[in-house]
Amino acid sequence: MNSSYAGIIGAPVTPFKADSSVDFDTFAKQVNFLIESGVRLIAHPMHIGESVNLTDGERRELARVLVSAAGGRVPTFVHVSFAGTDLAMDLARHSVKAGATGIVLMAPYHWRSGPRAIVEHFVAVTEACGGKLIVYNNPKATNVDLGMDILGELMDRLPGFVAIKDATFHMETFTDICELIARKSKPIAAYTGIEYLLTSVPVGGNGCFSACSEVAPRLTAALYQACVRGDTAKARDLQFKVRRLLKVVMHNYPATIKYAMRLLGRPVGSTRRPILPPTAEEKAWVKAELTALGVFENEPQGWSASSAQTLGAKQYSPAA
Repeated sequence: MNSSYAGIIGAPVTPFKADSSVDFDTFAKQVNFLIESGVRLIAHPMHIGESVNLTDGERRELARVLVSAAGGRVPTFVHVSFAGTDLAMDLARHSVKAGATGIVLMAPYHWRSGPRAIVEHFVAVTEACGGKLIVYNNPKATNVDLGMDILGELMDRLPGFVAIKDATFHMETFTDICELIARKSKPIAAYTGIEYLLTSVPVGGNGCFSACSEVAPRLTAALYQACVRGDTAKARDLQFKVRRLLKVVMHNYPATIKYAMRLLGRPVGSTRRPILPPTAEEKAWVKAELTALGVFENEPQGWSASSAQTLGAKQYSPAA
């Protein structure tokens, strides 16, 4: 296990003002909230942060604000994926120069590149910025599945390769990744794309990128802690709760996440088109599900991670 990068990975949404401009002040509040909630590192802007809805200038300023708001308390990684290698290199250089620990990088969008081109893409962008690398494997978004041959070559060629986010949601693939890391004896963390921790941690997983931490950081942390302790009975109960919450936050993603945050006193505005805001029926469903899961009683209200109507609720406590 790469303990230096193990844990829950914060992936903030991008707050917008009423005129749809980026709300950088609220973004800084959100970074602080996630750090106070115990995330191990922060990566932005992932797709939850509407990365493909942001201008290059907005992404650059968000990288700067991310580093400033984190203040060295946790590592910071900037998602720099583009269809073109040169574009990704440019944003990567800017991000690391601004103080980011490193970058998150996918295979090039759209082009259906071959293995040689994919490897050279990752090598060129990482070497251009000189920062650490989190490889992001998301076949649904890129139409490319980074197989073990490509990952193995990247591990050999890039000493700054510190982690991989696997968004295949396929246990065979994730297990192969963990086995490859173990066989090569590399200090590389393996994360699931979202919070499927009960199945991933036992085979060598080190945590997850987290959508649920925006809404229920205590529930997410309790699941992770139960999994690393090997408390299977507790972890199973919490995993079922998190799975129910995931069904909410992944619906009309990330509009329902933003609505749930507003209900919890952490307003971050709406989404940009083509992502539409929740309907009245969807809002009622979100509120009902959060109520049933005990989110309002057990999770922070507002931007203080220590606030909640009931602190240390039994169903969230890893010791319960």
